[in-house]
Amino acid sequence: MKLDATTFLIQWAAGGMFFLWITTRRQLVGPGYGWLMRGIYAGLGMLALVLRGYAPASLGRDVAATAMVAVALVGIVVSVMRRKAPLAGAADVRVERKARVQAMLPDDAASTAPASVATVASSDDAATVAPFPAWLDLLAAGCGVVALCFAAGVVGGGYPLSLFRLLAGGALVGSVTDAMSIGHWYLVQPGLPRDPIKEQVIGLGVALLLDTIALLIPLGMVSVLNGSVSDGWGGILGWIWVTCVVTTAALVAVTWIALKERYYSAVMAATGFLYLAILTAFGVDLVARAVLS
Repeated sequence: MKLDATTFLIQWAAGGMFFLWITTRRQLVGPGYGWLMRGIYAGLGMLALVLRGYAPASLGRDVAATAMVAVALVGIVVSVMRRKAPLAGAADVRVERKARVQAMLPDDAASTAPASVATVASSDDAATVAPFPAWLDLLAAGCGVVALCFAAGVVGGGYPLSLFRLLAGGALVGSVTDAMSIGHWYLVQPGLPRDPIKEQVIGLGVALLLDTIALLIPLGMVSVLNGSVSDGWGGILGWIWVTCVVTTAALVAVTWIALKERYYSAVMAATGFLYLAILTAFGVDLVARAVLS
């Protein structure tokens, strides 16, 4: 299975856009986060197209990747135009928190709770700007998946296994990038619930499992570890890959444990762990693909 920059960058962008949709669909995070991530993944897609001359030729892959970039850019434009739209998910969180606080007050003060909730609801209902259509992010990810379906036919290694590895690898590098990025966004948007980062950490764990399985299927990293396939370094790259898998799994676990703490600093600690996880997660996919190419 050939390793080329074009296919890897499409993987990264497609996985990133999918996990961006996981976040934006809930209408909790401010529009700036979407602008940042769509810009990054559109840039990765454009770079992939620039480097396509160094990859196996595939017109379908290039057309689908172009569509992915175009949809991501359209998403930025639409989001900017609707930047004043209320975040429905965030409004629900505010109402829930206000009601919870009112419930802790004495009965005479708590009697005003329905009016407070109604006020918040009515102010949200007064907004006339339509919310950002999060399906645009999912559409961009879908275009990336189509591009990977075409890419799997030219990178070699047997189509079903190659496609499985491309999709799982894209999910891994995309989820770890989004998880680290959303962790930083808590500095920009104080009071953001922990649900968005928790979803990304869960997705990262699932993606790590799938990518590890994909890379162990023969002809895979088991063959490198038992010496059937030479890595050119006496087997050391195989053990580096194992270290990356184990370390990434450990970092996902400690990140989840950190997020269970009530203090705000726990989110920053989790983000630090995810910084390290980026290095090891990319190693899981890239080291194996380089050895097996």
